[in-house]
Amino acid sequence: MTTKNLNDRLVERRLRHGIQTMRELRDELRITSEQLAFVESEAQDKEMRAMVAETADAALEHHEAQRNLETIQKYHRRLLASIAEYELRQDMLLDKLGN
Repeated sequence: MTTKNLNDRLVERRLRHGIQTMRELRDELRITSEQLAFVESEAQDKEMRAMVAETADAALEHHEAQRNLETIQKYHRRLLASIAEYELRQDMLLDKLGN
């Protein structure tokens, strides 16, 4: 087996692993996007309640909902960044395979 064949096999193996990882990340992104939409709606609802009620309890609920929203937004952005990183890696591996 030549060095090129060995290198191609390694690249193909990395590509297969990357494809599986991308599939998992995209599934996680889909689920997180659904959760994000729900949490955004909930945070907006609690913000409205806090403005109308003007109570400490309502303000606390709004604060907690906002904190939850920020957490899921951060995770959502991290998933998007991971997907972009894996896409870049795959492009680089495909370029190696083509050479």
